[in-house]
Amino acid sequence: MAGIEISTVSSRSDLDRFIDLPWKIYAGDNNWVPPLKKQVRRILDTSVHPFWKFSERELFLARRGSEVVGRIAAIVDNNYNSFHDEKMGAWGFFECENDPEAAAALFSAAEMWTSGKGMTFLRGPLNPSTNYEVGMLIEGFESPPTVMMTYNPTYYIPLVESCGFEKEKDLVAILVLPNDRADARVQRLASRVTRNKNIYVRTANKKAFDSEMEIVKEIYNSAWSRNWGFVPMTEEEMTDMGKELVPVMDPELVFFIYYDDQAVGVALVLPDVNPLLKRLNGKIGIRGLLKILLHRKEIKGLRGLILGFKRSHQRLGLPLVAFDHINRVARGKYEYLELGWNLEDNDDINKFEIQAGGRIHKKYRIFRKTLVPEGI
Repeated sequence: MAGIEISTVSSRSDLDRFIDLPWKIYAGDNNWVPPLKKQVRRILDTSVHPFWKFSERELFLARRGSEVVGRIAAIVDNNYNSFHDEKMGAWGFFECENDPEAAAALFSAAEMWTSGKGMTFLRGPLNPSTNYEVGMLIEGFESPPTVMMTYNPTYYIPLVESCGFEKEKDLVAILVLPNDRADARVQRLASRVTRNKNIYVRTANKKAFDSEMEIVKEIYNSAWSRNWGFVPMTEEEMTDMGKELVPVMDPELVFFIYYDDQAVGVALVLPDVNPLLKRLNGKIGIRGLLKILLHRKEIKGLRGLILGFKRSHQRLGLPLVAFDHINRVARGKYEYLELGWNLEDNDDINKFEIQAGGRIHKKYRIFRKTLVPEGI
């Protein structure tokens, strides 16, 4: 058997191989949802995507003979390291055949590259940071992922662990179905809070996109600033993400919560377009647009992407207001709501969402490994 050769992505054809590899890895897996190749190419493009204005990356391919059998991105997020005063290297966009030798060679390449940049530990998967897709699925393989959530084969877990990585943090996704009811205490509290005349909901105005995204950014950075792994999104990142999401938004499910006429909460709940992405199989064009028109009714669920409140207003019961609004809009229109990801130890939000009728549906893991400095 031929040995493993690791090379950097240095040409368009190499990048094509990097992007195309998942179609080989997931052949026959009915739960896998193909990403749009155009979007993957864009997020990896250091000259286009705003994340790379403050970050660096190297892409690696693993070949066995003439066959590409694995890929990985090594990343240094300078904004994260500055915000936390850390020296974190990251790995992401990992895909690999069930080939321990290939996985070990890929992680070794990522470790050497990030160590050479002065990083002291390696964390992943981050695709490319906690503001995007993150985590490796470890529980919940029975069903497809919702939009912007990860999916992977079960054998990835032992592959990663065999390379010396250990659990750093688990994430959970919580599922709410139409017949799931909040417990009586939550219902009583919701009734009380929603009667408060100082609190009201305003749906987002697509025509005022830039100013709306400024509000989102302000609340987002306030709500999550003390959370593990958080890094503030730049204005360009937030604007870029907003433009990507606007075409799939349900305008009634992107909303702000006001208290005394001040925006203090934001919710961004997306229709789960993954059933359509599965049909598009990575490409959009005239045929893809026709598929969207023909199969829009296959969008039956939601994913709660952002639900946050300014720290100064987190004791007002505002999540109850958000859930009341989502329930009134979604009931009868959508069949499920997946909330997450949430940190496993964010007890307040996890407990609330379970009491509101949800249950833990999937779990994801972020791994960590200490790096040995170059020359030792």
